[in-house]
Amino acid sequence: MGWSQDLFRALWRALSKEAKEQVGTDRFGNKYYYVPEYRNWRGQTIREKRIIETANKREVDYEVGDIPTEWEAWIRGKRKTPPTMEEILKNEKNREVVKRKSQDLYEEEKLLSKENEELLAPPVQTQIKGHASAPYFGKEEPSVAPTSTGKTFQPGSWMPQGGKNPNQ
Repeated sequence: MGWSQDLFRALWRALSKEAKEQVGTDRFGNKYYYVPEYRNWRGQTIREKRIIETANKREVDYEVGDIPTEWEAWIRGKRKTPPTMEEILKNEKNREVVKRKSQDLYEEEKLLSKENEELLAPPVQTQIKGHASAPYFGKEEPSVAPTSTGKTFQPGSWMPQGGKNPNQ
C-alpha cells in the first residue's frame, strides 16, 4: 500500500499544479518545503502550505526535539521567513550559555542553603493531638452532650446502639 500511496500523491500533485519548493534542511536531515497559494483544476484557491519531510519515515521513530525550534516556528506560521543555519547555530549557542548560567546559579544556591542550615536552629517539634476540624479538638474525649461557650459550639458525639434492631 505504501508504493501505491506515493504514486497517487505524485499523480495528484501533477494534476493539482502543486509545486513545492525546498527551502532548507536541518542537521537531523529533515527537509522543509513551501507550496505557494495556487488555483486547482476546479478553480478553487488553495492556501499556502509549509511541509516537513522527516528523516525518520516511521512515526514511532520521531522524538521530541527532532525538529529545531526555529523550523517548528516556521512550519506553524509563527515566523514569515525560514531560519538560516547561522541563526540556528547562534540560538543553540545562546541556549548553552543560559543552561550553563542556570547550572552555576543552582550550585551557588545549593552552597548558600547549606551555610544557612548551619546558622539556623533546628525547628521545634510540636505534638499535635487530633485535627482542628474535629469536633473535640483540644479535649481529651468527645462528650455525649453538646457544649457551647459564647461563640464556640461543640456538637455532641453519637454512638449507635448495640444490637441489630435500631428501635432498641
